[in-house]
Amino acid sequence: MFKIGVQTGGVEELFGIDGAYRVIKEAGFDAVDVNLDHILSGDQIRRGEHVPVFDAESEDCLAYFKPWKEAAEKYGIDNYQAHAPFPCYVAEPSDGYNDYLLEALKKTIAGCAYIGCKRLIIHPFFLGYNQQLDPQAEWELNIQRYSELIPAAKAYGVTICLENMFTSFRAKRYEAICSDITLACKYIDTLNEIAGERVFAFCLDTGHLLLLGKDVKNAMIQLGDRIECFHVHDNNGVEDQHMPPYTGKLDWDRFVEGLKAIGFNKTVSFETYNILTFIDPALAPAILRFIADCGRRFAERAAQ
Repeated sequence: MFKIGVQTGGVEELFGIDGAYRVIKEAGFDAVDVNLDHILSGDQIRRGEHVPVFDAESEDCLAYFKPWKEAAEKYGIDNYQAHAPFPCYVAEPSDGYNDYLLEALKKTIAGCAYIGCKRLIIHPFFLGYNQQLDPQAEWELNIQRYSELIPAAKAYGVTICLENMFTSFRAKRYEAICSDITLACKYIDTLNEIAGERVFAFCLDTGHLLLLGKDVKNAMIQLGDRIECFHVHDNNGVEDQHMPPYTGKLDWDRFVEGLKAIGFNKTVSFETYNILTFIDPALAPAILRFIADCGRRFAERAAQ
């Protein structure tokens, strides 16, 4: 039977890092998805900003990751997976900024290992809505960029997980890199062949599948043991809402059937932060308990 986790994002904003781990533990979770992307936000990346943690030397930067390490040890929570800063590539950067982002990812890999986390979700290097119409250029960029991370991943024993993405244009959702599951499998297999060992795996995002009208069970079966982790959440089929199960349109029976079909026995992690942004903070522990209960029920049903 698999374990269950939830992202620290959303909970951290309400309770701080230490408090987030305490509340998550009390809600019944075994593990967390550490939002290391908070170190360098998407808005900061789009503005081309630098932050002290990634300006520091490799060993010195680890001090910035210490709060997540200490909280996990204090409350007996597994830092099962983590989320790297994103976007990982800027189509029109200031001079050298994409190189800075690549070095930031390498330092995040080191920080991930430091906090006892062995899986880091690094979003694919996205060229943007217009540029994605050149799939060969996108393929070459991603193979090049991910390949440059192989030495760090090997050195620190961290598995890099790609994720299925979507994009938007005039309020319409479109497929983006790794949303084609066949191509996602090709990415993982090609990168592992380059690495000479299993360095790359997949984080399957259920909400992104739903936005693009893709069946969650079939995606799981096609990816098979390439799946190392999950971003589990629900939405209305139109917006990337990151809501708890049964509050949107996802077919959760198909989700459980998929877990059972591939015999998944690791950790299923929820990415449901958005619900915490608009409820009374006093209700956050109860909402987290509901999400944990959903996870436990999914695990029971998948084991039957």
